[in-house]
Amino acid sequence: MKICILGPCWPYRGGIAAFSERLAHQFLAEGHTVKMYTYTLQYPSFLFPGTTQYTTAPQPAELDIDRRLSSVNPFTWFSLGRRIAKECPDLLILAYWMPFMAPCQGTVARLVRRNGHTRVVALCHNFIPHETRPGDKLLSKYLLGSVDGVAALSQSVCDDVHQFRPNMPTVASPHPLYDNFGTPATKAEACQKLGLDARYRYLLFFGLIRDYKGLDWLLEAFSQVKDPDVRLIVAGEFYSHGEDYLRQAEALHLGERVIWATKFVPDDEVRLYFGAADLIVQPYKTATQSGVTQIAYHFEKPMLVTRVGGLSEIVPDGKVGYAVEPNVEAIAEALNHFVQHPQDFAEGIREEKKKYSWAVMSKAILSLVKL
Repeated sequence: MKICILGPCWPYRGGIAAFSERLAHQFLAEGHTVKMYTYTLQYPSFLFPGTTQYTTAPQPAELDIDRRLSSVNPFTWFSLGRRIAKECPDLLILAYWMPFMAPCQGTVARLVRRNGHTRVVALCHNFIPHETRPGDKLLSKYLLGSVDGVAALSQSVCDDVHQFRPNMPTVASPHPLYDNFGTPATKAEACQKLGLDARYRYLLFFGLIRDYKGLDWLLEAFSQVKDPDVRLIVAGEFYSHGEDYLRQAEALHLGERVIWATKFVPDDEVRLYFGAADLIVQPYKTATQSGVTQIAYHFEKPMLVTRVGGLSEIVPDGKVGYAVEPNVEAIAEALNHFVQHPQDFAEGIREEKKKYSWAVMSKAILSLVKL
């Protein structure tokens, strides 16, 4: 097939860009032709909470990437829509994650579908955003009116879509493994390169720090873990209220028990943070799914997640770690259980991770084209 992917990819950084590029590699491996279109401007700078939107890594030589779309310039929407329509791909995939992108992506998709040949699938990382804004519902409806089907990374996202379009064809396929971060690092190697003391056990909170991810809950719960040989690593860039978390940790007298690595973690350092960690903790208040769980599966690390969205669908409680109720008490209880009663989840993790291949994801997407 001739496939186009529209969404974040190089030179943009982050989980969705990494996902789009890895999906393109999967389609190429299956013998399809893949063209990627991405943004000349993704977010206006005043809407972006981080330090930079861009990666310092070189462009992947094997991917055909064309920067033509500005999220805020309608002229580029119409130009790109007409261009892709003329190219007449069999499939256009929209990497969609927030209503802000609905006008540009939805307009491009509408123009492309006029060629009478191209099918359009929205690959939804999220549909209803974690942090809602006025107009989200109207924009979401506009996006759905431009596609033939929706592929989602959890059933909860499909359920969100059906609130707006009950008859929309959907397929849920779990987030595949992020297997593009290299080979696992030993704890000794990871601690040495990160400047950590290997005699401690480490809990890892990883990824961009936003309020819905529950770092405040984790700090409160961690204050109830009394074992002096346990440390918490917070690795990721603050996207909201960083000073509040630092003040909370100080008020809880956590001191050196929390290691603040509050920066965007480049791809070549991901293996080190996961190599140092004994347990990956995702105390989310709301969620659909998370790429962090799939990095944990790749590095075969046990996890603690809350039962929100689709997280507990992919982290079976007691088999690969803990799935707990979304509150401080439940998180603290699970942390203390892990610390006081060490368990080996390795066999369960290795068995469970077999479900999360990129071939499963590509098959799910293509199933919508054949409807």
